[in-house]
Amino acid sequence: MEANKSQQQQQQQQPPRPPYYYRKKYCKFCADKSLVIDYKRPDILKNFITERGKIIPSRISGTCSKHQRMLARAIKKARIMALLPFVIY
Repeated sequence: MEANKSQQQQQQQQPPRPPYYYRKKYCKFCADKSLVIDYKRPDILKNFITERGKIIPSRISGTCSKHQRMLARAIKKARIMALLPFVIY
């Protein structure tokens, strides 16, 4: 009983958090039609892999599902052609 009262008092004493507004992520490939996903362009593909060599998910990069699938295929193809590393140590 006393533990519940102390928790309720702590919740009442804390000031409300300010609302956080996140900028909507947008697909870079939809916005810029001249930017083409191609496995032969590792300079573009490097922006979408982590420093460990993993493919960045679309919820973080902001790419749409269509371009995320194309991007994943291009990265995998570039890895096989030795344009991108599989793993970075």
